[in-house]
Amino acid sequence: MIIEYQTVNIYQDDVPVLQGVDFHVEESEFIYIIGPVGSGKSSLLKTLYGELDLYEGEKAEVLGRDMLKIKRREIPALRKEMGIIFQDFQLLHDRSVFKNLRFVLKATGWKDKKAMEERIDDVLDAVGMKDKKDKMPFELSGGEQQRIAIARAILNKPRIIIADEPTGNLDPQTADNIVSLLKQISLTGTAVVMSTHNIPMLDKYPGIVYECNDGTIKDVTEQFNRMSVLTEEND
Repeated sequence: MIIEYQTVNIYQDDVPVLQGVDFHVEESEFIYIIGPVGSGKSSLLKTLYGELDLYEGEKAEVLGRDMLKIKRREIPALRKEMGIIFQDFQLLHDRSVFKNLRFVLKATGWKDKKAMEERIDDVLDAVGMKDKKDKMPFELSGGEQQRIAIARAILNKPRIIIADEPTGNLDPQTADNIVSLLKQISLTGTAVVMSTHNIPMLDKYPGIVYECNDGTIKDVTEQFNRMSVLTEEND
């Protein structure tokens, strides 16, 4: 089990956001988190990588760590085992694609120059961006920047990728390409947890679906599967 939450309560600035959260993630799973703006999707994701503290719950384990007791100094090691992708890409704009990726490798303890170059080539190849290695972020389209962000997320071969609205700023075709890429990554064994408003993607790239609403979160995968079947029957 990569993530296991049992009866967890999530607060933002002492205000309850989600109560009684039961949420679990296994290797290779592709998980969507949907729900209205302000329903707690981002807050849930932030608890997974230690950006938002947890205080109440029966169990809250992420990659073997107890998130109810984790110390600040232990969070960098936790994040090294995961890839995090944001809606606004968060690339360093003062350096090239290659130097963006090398910066992450150096920050996570890589020393061997040749090994770093080979790993950067590998991840850029995986996201179809090898020819953009020497480009600056501002020279890339939104979709290209998000592909670089995904390359950055998989540098350290994470067990899980956490993506907060990764297609939010992208046109429909580019968004489709990004979700397809994340789905492919999940097939290699890396779990993917993604918040999204892009409901058509749930049909095209099926996964497990959790919905945040009215202060709770529930697994609604079966409902979505039923809707997909009904839609196909009516076509």
